[in-house]
Amino acid sequence: MYGEVRTGAGQAGTRRGKALRGGGFGRSAVLDQSGSPCPSTPTRPARTALAFRSADQDRPAIPERDGSAMTQTAAARRPIGRTTLYFFGALGGILFGYDLGVISGVLPFIGKLWGLSGWDKGVITASISIGAIVGASFSSRLNEKLGRRRTIMVAAVVVIIGTIAATFSPTFALLIVSRLVIGVGIGLSSSTVPTYLSELAPARLRGAMGALNQIFIVLGILIAFLVSYGLGTSGNWRLMFAGAIVPAVILLAGLGFLPETPRWLVANGQEEQARAVLLSSHGGGVNVDEEIGTIREVIRLDSESAKTRFRDLLTPTVRPMLVVALLLAMGQQFSGVNAVNAYFPTMLIGLGFATQAALLSGVLLGVTKFLFTAWVVFVVDRWGRKPLLLIGNVLMVLTLVAAGFIVLEVHDTATKGILMLVAMVLYLVGYELGWGAVVWVMMAEVFPLKVRAAGMGVSSVVLWAATGIISAVFPIISDPGALGLGGSMFLFAGINVVLFFLTKWLVPETKGRSLEEIELDLRGRTHSKARA
Repeated sequence: MYGEVRTGAGQAGTRRGKALRGGGFGRSAVLDQSGSPCPSTPTRPARTALAFRSADQDRPAIPERDGSAMTQTAAARRPIGRTTLYFFGALGGILFGYDLGVISGVLPFIGKLWGLSGWDKGVITASISIGAIVGASFSSRLNEKLGRRRTIMVAAVVVIIGTIAATFSPTFALLIVSRLVIGVGIGLSSSTVPTYLSELAPARLRGAMGALNQIFIVLGILIAFLVSYGLGTSGNWRLMFAGAIVPAVILLAGLGFLPETPRWLVANGQEEQARAVLLSSHGGGVNVDEEIGTIREVIRLDSESAKTRFRDLLTPTVRPMLVVALLLAMGQQFSGVNAVNAYFPTMLIGLGFATQAALLSGVLLGVTKFLFTAWVVFVVDRWGRKPLLLIGNVLMVLTLVAAGFIVLEVHDTATKGILMLVAMVLYLVGYELGWGAVVWVMMAEVFPLKVRAAGMGVSSVVLWAATGIISAVFPIISDPGALGLGGSMFLFAGINVVLFFLTKWLVPETKGRSLEEIELDLRGRTHSKARA
């Protein structure tokens, strides 16, 4: 039982158990049909408030930080609708998606312009990932110091600067540098937006809000494919790059009106502002005292420990969740998706398609990604995260094996291209069902509050490193002198088989549970195992 768990903080585990049972979050909690704690359970909100006050009687007040108090107060008290809140919060995904997708339309043109080799194409594609590693590495410190909202604003400014430089780059070398700068902004955004959304959304909607981030990512990819196709006849690749400025400017402007997350505000001594944000983002039915009490209890437990360090991710309590997050981050890219996103038009051109036909096929892939990602929003909180990951793996394995056989065994050019297009569309259906939206949702869910920013930073670094590896290596291994395109498809299929079993054994289900409940349950289970 939770009440019997002891932590390194002495009686913290016992007090935590009492508070949670009073608040409806313990094992005896009444759940609604979605699996979330039922807010209408009689008398429990009052008991929760009392329990948390009892647990926190001797806790000193969290000091107000003057540097951001006035700004955050103004933002928190603006009457922002939830639709606006989530729309602008997830808009950073468009930056991510557009800059990932636009390179697929640019490569055929700069390849001819500068006579690029397979290695050169890999470098220019992977350069954004290398920059993203740098950005993600700094995201944790910026998140803790500036907050989630202002970190995303910094990311938008960096992307704008890099995009302008890429648009006017006169040489291949300067274009690589520009893409590195864009990557820094994308790295900051990709590791912060999921945290921002997960901390704003109520537990019953958190999966959908995390999936919303992925919807905006694939929408960005689709927009990039459409822009590339529209500009394909003119070959104006510079204007293709310039398109990223539009979502970056909209994001920067919109975030000026949005609030910081309740968890960051409470942690920085701005509890009244946090209450206003909870009412704005969760709706009038939220029990604010209960939510604030839960957040304060987690912060109290974390305050008893030393200042957050990256090595805290290796503690016995957090290590299992770090393993899960890294598995998800690496698995998303080693599944082969970025090879398809970045190189599919190039693949089809190599199989005999005309450039415009190949770019139009890319648009079809983008539409597929968008439709199935949108559908996941409606099932992620009903089906659960883990089943979607496993279903996605199965479908990806089948379609990648089929793609390998198509490349090796079908010799008619037109038939081969059409069958390859069908196989890749079905592959992306599997990816978007599982490893697209669900990965970003779960990476933001699994880490405790104290190390959430650090955990997301490390996970994003690993994800971008994996993206860079696939982007750089795929043109080389898919060369006819190496594995070839067919052999590369079989390789990715084998990786997905391994991912299926690792997911089945290691990944927990987080559906319908509050972030604090996941953390406190993780602490309790870890210490229970230690005592056993």
